[in-house]
Amino acid sequence: MTRINKLDVLGILQEHGAILDGHYRMPSGLHTERFIETALVLQYPHLAHKLAKALSDRFLGDVDVVVSSAMGGVVLGQEVARARRCRAIFFERRGEAMGLRRAFRLEPGERALIIEDVLMAGRTTAEVLSVVKAYGAAVVGVGALLDRSTSPLPLRVPVRTLVTMPIKVFPPDSCELCRRGIPVTGPGEGFPGGI
Repeated sequence: MTRINKLDVLGILQEHGAILDGHYRMPSGLHTERFIETALVLQYPHLAHKLAKALSDRFLGDVDVVVSSAMGGVVLGQEVARARRCRAIFFERRGEAMGLRRAFRLEPGERALIIEDVLMAGRTTAEVLSVVKAYGAAVVGVGALLDRSTSPLPLRVPVRTLVTMPIKVFPPDSCELCRRGIPVTGPGEGFPGGI
């Protein structure tokens, strides 16, 4: 089996135009000069499978269920679950809180692996982790394609990623890009079919 390394992953992201430079408004409201649009890579099942297999290989031991938060990690979570030969479920936001819908369930004692596409501050992942534990499941770790965080993540489980690339974010009222007059867009805006 050929192992995938950081340069391989970065090459795949760059080749498919997934590393976007500009001035972006993140879903959190923060601004950044670089956005990683993993969906541009994950739309190709053979690449999603390759990346998911590499991510899955970073965790030893059994996994009963792969858990993702909608939407970014769902495709990757499905592929990690395929590699682990277990089921995949995902959380969705209900008002202000993350929760299970669609008759998904977690059982006490199940071993859960949380999969994200990109880790930033880790707040949503920490929320998912907390809810998974509230169901009585044991979290074996958190995996992601990319960790773009610039400070320690608030996760108290093993965290393994394929790439670590700290990328600064700015509050809108103190954004250097805004001060320079660079137009801001949200992820997906400005592209054919974008939001």
